[in-house]
Amino acid sequence: MTAEEVKATGHFPLPGQITALKLAGALGVTGSPTGGFAASFLQAAHCASGPAAQNMAMIRQTRRLYVGNIPYAITEAEIAEFFNTAMIQLKLSGGGRNPVVSVSINHEKNYAFVEFSTAEEATAAMAFDGVSFRNQSLKIRRPKDYLPPPGGEYFAPSLHVPGVVSSNVQDTPHKVFIGGVPPYFNEDQVMELLKAFGELRSFNLVKDAVSGLSKGFAFCEYLDPSVTDIACQGLNGMEVGDKKIIMQRASVGSGKLLMGDTPGASASSSTPAQPSNGSFFNPGATTLEVSTVLMFLNMVTAEELENDEEYQEILMDVKEECERFGPVVDIRIPRVKDGSDESHVGKIFVMFTVPEQSSAALRSLAGRKFSERTVLGSYFSEAKFLAGEFV
Repeated sequence: MTAEEVKATGHFPLPGQITALKLAGALGVTGSPTGGFAASFLQAAHCASGPAAQNMAMIRQTRRLYVGNIPYAITEAEIAEFFNTAMIQLKLSGGGRNPVVSVSINHEKNYAFVEFSTAEEATAAMAFDGVSFRNQSLKIRRPKDYLPPPGGEYFAPSLHVPGVVSSNVQDTPHKVFIGGVPPYFNEDQVMELLKAFGELRSFNLVKDAVSGLSKGFAFCEYLDPSVTDIACQGLNGMEVGDKKIIMQRASVGSGKLLMGDTPGASASSSTPAQPSNGSFFNPGATTLEVSTVLMFLNMVTAEELENDEEYQEILMDVKEECERFGPVVDIRIPRVKDGSDESHVGKIFVMFTVPEQSSAALRSLAGRKFSERTVLGSYFSEAKFLAGEFV
């Protein structure tokens, strides 16, 4: 047997060359090393460039994630340690083992590919999109050539990492479009308005790819879907600077109904949502139910109300500010420690003697800053206020 013939058998592979037996095993090809080995080898070699190899590549892509905006001069080991530690702490890895298999960094373009042990762990790791790592907000996405498996997408809709707002807003029935955003508003300022109604699952302020400047619109999704319509009713039509906010559910697909029998509004639609009880201030609206009672949001937090002295200071500050528009009959600032429902905490209710006073206060205070937060205000039902129903 010549040297070439020996090499062809595969028994003595060159350095780095995979043997036919290993290849056959990896591809699930069975066969005896003697007799049927040649047939097994040919079958394995054929599969390596056929559907089986493509299937293996697809499966691998379900375990890999693109991680952009990584810290400068970071190493593969440091990225792996970050994901391993975070996922083990949150019990997102199987059996408490390290979920990261490998990391590959492109320092020139400032991104990395991270491969996990399972597709489910890769999906779980997508919850870290937007997390701050060494003062960098990571951008986590599927690879461009990723294809969902035949059985459907690996998706964990309930998974949320506390304190993390993803920059990837999924196309769900709860996706919200925010238009009319002043171009000088940054992400933090827009999120400040949105968070007055609840925590965000995801948020994305759309920017020009070349200049990096805001295009004046954004998308978001709330962690609690039940506040979506409340937020849309509250912010739609609100004047911010020289713009009027348009906020409504974004359309998902063409002609789909988002919630029950309510048609989804197109992202380019400028038709404002119809206000309901407690409609937020919109100077151009004609359907506002004027009341002697006002409700303010985004003025206080639950933490600020815990201390009795700080609570009294806030109470006096609000009273003093509102009395510039007329006598204040009553002020209510619900607190958990006083037995109020948690959903009421963070709201401030002020009752004036006549509607003219409350209207003047609303026009002056809505949109102003209080403790560096933009104040949102609306009329509120007198009957509910007197009955202690702060919803």
